[in-house]
Amino acid sequence: MTSKLNLDKKVIDSARNHARSIAESMQSFIDEHTTVSTERTVLRLLGVDGVDDVERPLPNVLVDEIKDAGGLPRGVAYWIGNAIRKTGKSPQEIAEAVARGELDVTKLDQGSVEDARKAIEPYVDESLAKIRKQTETRNNYLETIGEGRRPYLYVIVATGNIYEDVNQAEAAARQGADIIAVIRTTGQSLLDYVPYGATTEGFGGTYATQENFRIMRERLDKVGEEVGRYIRLCNYSSGLCMPEIAAMGALERLDVMLNDALYGILFRDINMQRTIVDQFMSRVIIGYSGIIFNSGEDNYLTTDDAIEAAHTVLASQLMNEQFAVLANIPEENMGLGHAFEMDPATEDGFLYELAQAQMAREVFPKASLKYMPPTKFMTGNIFRGHLQDALFNLVAVWTGQSLQLLGMLTEAIHTPHLHDRMLAIENAKYIFNNCRHIGDEVEYKKGGIIQTRAQKVLKDANELLAQIEKDGLFATIEAGKFAAVKRPFNGGKGLDGVCTKDDMYFNPFIEKMLGGVK
Repeated sequence: MTSKLNLDKKVIDSARNHARSIAESMQSFIDEHTTVSTERTVLRLLGVDGVDDVERPLPNVLVDEIKDAGGLPRGVAYWIGNAIRKTGKSPQEIAEAVARGELDVTKLDQGSVEDARKAIEPYVDESLAKIRKQTETRNNYLETIGEGRRPYLYVIVATGNIYEDVNQAEAAARQGADIIAVIRTTGQSLLDYVPYGATTEGFGGTYATQENFRIMRERLDKVGEEVGRYIRLCNYSSGLCMPEIAAMGALERLDVMLNDALYGILFRDINMQRTIVDQFMSRVIIGYSGIIFNSGEDNYLTTDDAIEAAHTVLASQLMNEQFAVLANIPEENMGLGHAFEMDPATEDGFLYELAQAQMAREVFPKASLKYMPPTKFMTGNIFRGHLQDALFNLVAVWTGQSLQLLGMLTEAIHTPHLHDRMLAIENAKYIFNNCRHIGDEVEYKKGGIIQTRAQKVLKDANELLAQIEKDGLFATIEAGKFAAVKRPFNGGKGLDGVCTKDDMYFNPFIEKMLGGVK
């Protein structure tokens, strides 16, 4: 891609190299640790599901028992593999026996790691086959009925009731939506367990459960076949159960998942050690499944100034890119996030927003960039809000964004009404059609406002990444360099669920997913 912004390729390469060094340094920490949520994910992928007699999810029951006995550093794969050999039971049967108080897997005679691996392998291979089948189904749909043009029209449903959500999702798909995002109920990211079954109550959204995923996927497939366009499903692989939800999404064929450790650290006060380890497991699953992940840099601009903090967005995007590379995610499935969040009163604000979006596209030419709508400066004036969304849509089609989360008339005021979604889709379709090739026709003035702005943001991002490489990512977060939010290394939620691996630890899913083993 020829740079319309006259960006210096050497500066881009320098910034990317700093980001790579940061990610590789963090990977050393990740490789030495595991978490309760990562281990529960292994159980879910082994087929463990359901709840006990007091509604505790069986993955929690089993991991908590192993943790309390001091066995977590060895990992559940060893304990389950050993229990399979000693009892002849399946992982599900073992979990059920533990829940009934009939079995303690840590008190069985301990065999070798090799024996545990061999015992567990058929269940690992069965799970991977299920995931590959879902990926094949998605690819078949894309090859037969096709999909909408980019930027994808991406809208939300958030009633709290999964059965009402599917009705609203179907209506949105018929109106032209390409991606349906089921907003997760308020506070779920702070639950250290995944609720079980279909749910009909939620505040500000609907619980992310495997059954809810299945129900929505089934309905979207049906309506997609009717309208002749594959409808992608999005949910949140974030919070204290980040990798577990990624596993559920892989098994139920979600297509897009919001997934970013920094988001959880900064905006949900989740312990940085816990969530950086969980992010790796979740992204390995996402990469293996062909899911597009969405990162959360757009949120930085809701707590910090969009002009002054723009370079932190680019720096985070570059780090997220390199974390994704380590998890074997192709660039096409990197939904790196950014947002249209400048104060509408800013003179030439549209030019600055255009510079920011064009810069993101040029730095990440193959990425499935996720562009987020104005929220911070939305008011009760829905007419001005509709104009803000229109300018946002214009920038998107102009700069070739990929996933366009459509703004609503009443964005940030309440859960959107049905007509808000319909009007948002009409707004985007009108602008995308009328300005489809504007980016091919317009060049930017050399040394003008747009070029100068983008070059400065890139320079500042490179300098920030160089400093992070020197100081370390954890120390940078403690100092509040992102989103003007400070978080402590040993603070936040979930730290007690982190441990150092012992010499017998193994995780067969990470090994096989990264190794491409079939």
